[in-house]
Amino acid sequence: MIYILINKLILLNPKLSGLKAFSYLSSRAILALITSIIISMFLYPRAIKVLRSLKAGQPIRELGLEEQMLKKGTPTMGGIVIIFATLFSALLWMDPTNRHFITLFIITVGYGFIGFLDDYLKITKKNTDGLSSRKKMLGLLLFGGIAIAWHLWAAEHLVNPKSISMNPTFVNIPFLKNMVLNLGLLYAPFAIIVIVGCSNAVNLTDGLDGLAIGPVITCALTLTILSYVTGNVVISKYLYYHSIAGSGEISIFLSGLIGSSIGFLWYNTFPAQIFMGDSGALALGGILGAVAVITGHEILLVLMGGVFVAEALSVIIQVASFKTRGKRVFRMAPVHHHYQKKGWPEQKITVRIWIISFILALLSILTLKLR
Repeated sequence: MIYILINKLILLNPKLSGLKAFSYLSSRAILALITSIIISMFLYPRAIKVLRSLKAGQPIRELGLEEQMLKKGTPTMGGIVIIFATLFSALLWMDPTNRHFITLFIITVGYGFIGFLDDYLKITKKNTDGLSSRKKMLGLLLFGGIAIAWHLWAAEHLVNPKSISMNPTFVNIPFLKNMVLNLGLLYAPFAIIVIVGCSNAVNLTDGLDGLAIGPVITCALTLTILSYVTGNVVISKYLYYHSIAGSGEISIFLSGLIGSSIGFLWYNTFPAQIFMGDSGALALGGILGAVAVITGHEILLVLMGGVFVAEALSVIIQVASFKTRGKRVFRMAPVHHHYQKKGWPEQKITVRIWIISFILALLSILTLKLR
């Protein structure tokens, strides 16, 4: 909104041209980051106090882990503040008419709503059941389908054909120059699977204090850089990279997400004062998946989000092995609990996963040149 206001003020009074500095993409991204940090840091102490008074504590599943049981009663649904701070800063500094903002808005609100229902049922029932897996998956697929339907429709009807350098149904192959895979009619279900899969993977990772939010920040930072490149025709052409009309604005949305995540981490670091809950985990994962889809980085998401992939695969492998062989591969899944069972301190697991996520982020950014 401020972006539109600034342009109108300059148009009405050319003497205010100095305000143009605040309309640049880089300036607005930094301002969105600062805005969301301030909002989240202001709201979290109050949210924690309110949630404690409402006894909205996180139910803890009995896993035979003493560290986990100590978390019982810690306020949950902290993801609501992340969503609010992200959307508020995005509305403030993004171009709200940007088609990609609408796609991300659908995912953020839709997935956040499903996560909220799950958290609410867990709190009111005083158990870890929450929303049934079937209903949760149907909800994720529904909102994912709506977002992708809008994304494909907008790409066809709202974009100047001359500004399109890549068909929206193309999937880029990392590390290879000008290598794409055209999925055609299969693209829509593929894109929905990417978004839903990423959402669930982040949710599975959210099991220790600060564990999920660290990789979310590194992935969001990576996608911020990639979104800026794909949205800048000059830079993308120089790097022989694909460009996506209007995707530069996504870097502002992600900057807001990074800022709100930093504010959350301040209170979620060990020992956590609040958990994000499914309200945050499902929405954050959905956002990362949606940005990867919009910017053509669906396959690269597997690398930058390698931590989330490993956590999800550990669950799949564990279940498949137990059902087919009657044996477990890991002491417990997701894999972070495996290391807890081995006696690793929670902080060591979290920090080492952050380090791995940071390395994967650097490798992902390196694909801009190594092709």
